[in-house]
Amino acid sequence: MNLLVLGGTGPTGRLVVGLALEAGDRVTVLVRDPARLGDLARRVTVRTGDATSRRDVSAAAAGQDAVISALGTGKSLIPHGLAARAAAAVIAAAGENGVSRLVWLSAFGVGETVAEASGSQKLMFRTLLRSVYADKEIADARIRSSGLDWTVVHPTRLTNGPARGTYRAGERLPMKGNPTISRADVAAFLHRAVHDGEWIRRPAVISD
Repeated sequence: MNLLVLGGTGPTGRLVVGLALEAGDRVTVLVRDPARLGDLARRVTVRTGDATSRRDVSAAAAGQDAVISALGTGKSLIPHGLAARAAAAVIAAAGENGVSRLVWLSAFGVGETVAEASGSQKLMFRTLLRSVYADKEIADARIRSSGLDWTVVHPTRLTNGPARGTYRAGERLPMKGNPTISRADVAAFLHRAVHDGEWIRRPAVISD
């Protein structure tokens, strides 16, 4: 498969790129700073640009079979509209290039998923993560109404541990406390989802 990965220099995106290369996919990565790819730069097609720019995303999406977005704000709690602007750019670029498949990394607690959250999770979502999640909610709504073959993925709190492969996945998952899931498992789910049809036009909540 020809895959365009957004957020490929981030901690989850790099894992997605690695898995895709191991599986034999041909990977294009859109990045603002190619130097951040390190050794991966020699194994992928690098496009320099901004994931919130329709023009840049459209140029990178030419000839692709699908897009995986692992974009995030890192440690910043000020989103600057990143998710919402990137979603608009990706939807437009996909339409321009005839790309129908999109797998989009969101977060548990965004949109309707908050209904299943525990008390401690809801407190964090409504305070510390309020601005970031408001931005993600706009992005998710745009994607769901886009007409694309989307999958929006909602992982619980991310860790840097190894892949376990035993996580739960469902459109709705009841929560207790503050559950986690490793970035490695999230990356595996994103990559698998883009290759099969199980989660097309369905939200996926994933957690250990």
